[in-house]
Amino acid sequence: MRFNHFSTIFSLVILFSLAQVYCQDLTTSKAGDSLPESNSSVPEDGDFMPNAIREYNEAYYILSRLNTSTGLPPNEFNFQSPQATLEHFVYNARSGDFKNASYALNFNLLPDDITQEQAATLAEKLFFVLNQRIKIDWSGLSDRPDGQIDMSTSTNQAIAGKPMRSVVFGEIDLEGRDIVLRMQRIKYKDYGAFWLISANTVENIDSLYEVYGPRELDRMMPDWARIQFLNMPIWKFIGTFILILFSYLLGKLSLYIFRKIFKKSDKIWVNTIAKRLATPAGWAIGVLFFYISLNKLISFGGTFASTLYAILLIAVIGTITWFIMRFIDSFMVYVAETKIGDTNPEENNEARMMLTYISVARRVITFIVIIVGFSVILSQFRSLEKLGISLIASAGLATVVLGVAAQSTLGNIIAGIQIALTRPARIGDTVIIDDDWGYVEDIRFTYMVVRTWDERRLIVPLKEIISKTFENWSMTSAHQIRPITLHVDYKTDVNLIRQKFSELLEQEENWDKNHPPVVQVVDMSEKTMQVRALCSAKDASSTWDLHCTLREKLIAYISKLDSGQHLSKSRIRIQNNLNND
Repeated sequence: MRFNHFSTIFSLVILFSLAQVYCQDLTTSKAGDSLPESNSSVPEDGDFMPNAIREYNEAYYILSRLNTSTGLPPNEFNFQSPQATLEHFVYNARSGDFKNASYALNFNLLPDDITQEQAATLAEKLFFVLNQRIKIDWSGLSDRPDGQIDMSTSTNQAIAGKPMRSVVFGEIDLEGRDIVLRMQRIKYKDYGAFWLISANTVENIDSLYEVYGPRELDRMMPDWARIQFLNMPIWKFIGTFILILFSYLLGKLSLYIFRKIFKKSDKIWVNTIAKRLATPAGWAIGVLFFYISLNKLISFGGTFASTLYAILLIAVIGTITWFIMRFIDSFMVYVAETKIGDTNPEENNEARMMLTYISVARRVITFIVIIVGFSVILSQFRSLEKLGISLIASAGLATVVLGVAAQSTLGNIIAGIQIALTRPARIGDTVIIDDDWGYVEDIRFTYMVVRTWDERRLIVPLKEIISKTFENWSMTSAHQIRPITLHVDYKTDVNLIRQKFSELLEQEENWDKNHPPVVQVVDMSEKTMQVRALCSAKDASSTWDLHCTLREKLIAYISKLDSGQHLSKSRIRIQNNLNND
């Protein structure tokens, strides 16, 4: 598929994803709202009170103080469960009431002189980060005061469990450090236990906002560009489309420059770059530019943002993996075509052995690159990391399932590596498999391609090569001896045939003279005796041609010898036993 086809598909995917924002659960702030600056809302220096946690309890954290400067939450707010507290925060933040939203935060790890305005700014920043990068699993948040998830059993009996005092509602990476967002159940003085967003989470708000806060264009756009379409400022649609178009043109330009520069060279490896690497390189440059520029200039919110960035991340890693695969493949093809001699002559064992190594290594390395690329993609998603941990925890079951499901494929891949190491067959070898004579044309991931003498292609699984018997006429040497079998009359003078065979053999160019002319009587029947003549040549094809030519000439010689008296015949003796009376 051409580059412009890929770019068209990529553009459609992005635009389709943009249209889906209408269905998202979390939306960005109102169009006219100004966003807080990225600098810290709370001064780093200030008076910090000692640890507010007085003691631990199985059901909650007991605190000696709580939000000294901002005050306790009003009684009308429902903070009795983790779900209720987070709903209060999201609802008020979405409505622009960040003062009320800030009451869901625990500021105990911040200076004790924090103002109400600073608290509201922190709430706005946290909401922006949640809206940008965190997909909240509301079904995993309990609506019970003890924080446990309701579970039912087949017997409809209650399940005993300990109360939860800490609940995770999100995870995010901060410069290589995992930040876990938590709700905590606390108890202060004689007030009833209630849930707040933890002090450790609040402490990281400024750092998270600095990394995941609004981009440059979010602050620069005029008011008319903030008009909403499908619950998103219209300028983001326009800006994204412009970036897609610019990325497409940059990829096309890179492709044109690579081909224009490298095609003029007389060197084979440079031409290889132009033919095989220009397309994935152009694609990778275009996608990488779009990913970086979009991440720096335009911010999206809600579940749409996580979906969009996930698609872009997969596209970036996929194109880079594609480029690496093409590079490895091109390099090995270049080595095979320029550094290895002619593999057609069967006597060139070293060249055929090297070509076999390269063929198998080329596919094994490609397979490894794909696995590594897939692993890198999985490692970028925290939910899939948890899946990986679960699979490791159940490694026994996973191994059994994988072994059963992919037994044939994995067995053939391992057999390919074994063939490369033990060399029972190499590219160019003459083999006989299931009575079919042919040449090993290629060795791939899971099968071998054998080209028969009549130009058919046999697809043989590599496990069959390792586990079953087959003939390899070129394993140690391409030199071959073939027998010519003749059935002649008992009265035939074998010395005459021996002399004629030597004479004919001296006249043939295909005879390699490594094996002297041999004619022997090897068997007999009630009518004829069987004479075998041996001929040899440098390889199987030459030996077969020599064999056919000599057999034809020997038959013609025996047919003319003594007017055909030595051809096989049946004898009948008739005896007259009539008695005269």
